[in-house]
Amino acid sequence: MGNIILKCNNLSKSFGKRKILKNVTFSINKGDILGFIGPNGSGKTTTIKCILGLNKIDSGNVYINDYNIENNFEKAIEKVGCIVENPDLYMYLTGRQNLKLIASMYNNIDKSRINEVINIVGLSSRINDKVSKYSLGMRQRLGIAQALLHNPNLLIFDEPTNGLDPEGIKDLRTLLKELADNGMAILISSHNLSELESFCNKICIIKNGTVIETNDVTSIKREKKSSIYEFEIDDTSKLKDTLENFDIINDKIFEITIEKEDIPFIIKELVKREINIYGVNEKTLTLEEAFLNKTGGNKID
Repeated sequence: MGNIILKCNNLSKSFGKRKILKNVTFSINKGDILGFIGPNGSGKTTTIKCILGLNKIDSGNVYINDYNIENNFEKAIEKVGCIVENPDLYMYLTGRQNLKLIASMYNNIDKSRINEVINIVGLSSRINDKVSKYSLGMRQRLGIAQALLHNPNLLIFDEPTNGLDPEGIKDLRTLLKELADNGMAILISSHNLSELESFCNKICIIKNGTVIETNDVTSIKREKKSSIYEFEIDDTSKLKDTLENFDIINDKIFEITIEKEDIPFIIKELVKREINIYGVNEKTLTLEEAFLNKTGGNKID
């Protein structure tokens, strides 16, 4: 599989007569941060539980680091770190004591590794304080430190920004980017689309148990081959009888839906009519707008 860390292949899962997952397929490469999004009840949490072996798969396969979780669960799961919503922490213990407790559950995690993850998540100055004195952002960092103790190369987060203030979200975003830059593969299920847009490089959209698109963020936000381009010129009143199907935004800016290959033709036509051009920019949808369009208006509640 090369750089593929996680591969879900045709996952199907039913509870009774209700089919929750229908041939769910996607993969995550080394260094990817993949946002897993969909309306409530679309199958996100069930997929994560299938990946982690918490739900039995009806059909299909999950491979982690080339190991099939059905046939070789221990090897598949040994390099996975996970936080579902808020991390489980002992509030009356210090941050370091929490990490020592988790480390005791693994083999070969020594004091130096504990110190290393403390530095990675930026808690060195507060690690000996009781967790009850931590902000939500600091608790999330400690949870990530716990997930990193055993040197995983895949992190799975379900709603990691729940309850975080803007500063906590910013800190989490910075940390996840740094981890991905160092080769970590990260899967994040979240309702906070504006935040996902700011740090994910790939998005997987699921609706009614079916993956409807997996792609890089830019491609997800581009509806079709043609895009809306914004032209800044000296005077939009000069456009009369020059172009077709354009929208004047103000006296300096107009928008037109064209393919990228048509931009030189538009520029040539404008120059021919002595219209000065100051800029051309592609206008893209937000991730939330693209999500609503692709799911038929299904909001994430």
